[in-house]
Amino acid sequence: MSRPRAIRGNDLRRALAQESARIMAEHGIEDYALAKKKAAVRLGVSELGALPTNAEIDVALAQYQRLFAPSDRQDTLSAQRRCAVEAMRLLETFKPRLVGPVLSGTAITHQTITLHVFADTVESISIALLDRKIPYRLAEQRVKVSADRQQHCPVFCLQYLEFEIEAVVFPEHGIRQAPLSAIDGRPMRRGTLTEVQMLLAVQA
Repeated sequence: MSRPRAIRGNDLRRALAQESARIMAEHGIEDYALAKKKAAVRLGVSELGALPTNAEIDVALAQYQRLFAPSDRQDTLSAQRRCAVEAMRLLETFKPRLVGPVLSGTAITHQTITLHVFADTVESISIALLDRKIPYRLAEQRVKVSADRQQHCPVFCLQYLEFEIEAVVFPEHGIRQAPLSAIDGRPMRRGTLTEVQMLLAVQA
C-alpha cells in the first residue's frame, strides 16, 4: 500500500517508527532492522533516510505497549523477569547481569532473555550447565565495545523454564565496561540479580 503523499519528514519517520513497533509487538520480531524493512514495505517507503533509529522505535514500542498491549502484558513481563532471576541464580558464579528489553520493560511476548556472564573460559560455564543437566547450544555474537571496535563473544543458548535464554560470555574484566547498545549507542544498562528482584517487587 502506498503511503499518502502528505506524509513527509518527521511525520514519516514517526509513522515508520510506530509501524515498526507494531510489527515487533504483534509478530514477535526482535530484530529492529527487519521490523524497519517490513514497515517500509508496508507504508511504501523507499528512502533510506526516512527510516527511524532504533531508539525512536524503542520509544514507539513502549508507547504501543502502554496503549494496545493485552492486559496481561505485565504478567508476561513479570514471568520473564522471574525466569531471568532463576537463570541468574543458576549462573551466579559468573556474576550474571540482565540486559535488554526484559530489563527495560519493553519486552515483547516471546522475547529472548539476554544475560551477560563473565568467565575467562567457556568450558567453566559449559561444565556448570552440564552438571545441572541443562542442554544448550553454543553460538557467537558480535558486540560493539567502542565506536570503532567490535568483539566476538560466545553465547550459550538454552531453554529455561518457559523462555529462551541467551547468556553472552565476556572475560571476567569485561564486567567493568558494558558494550554499546544497538538502540542508542550508549553503554548498555546491566541489571544485577538484586536490581531485577527489586523490579519484580515493584511490579507485584
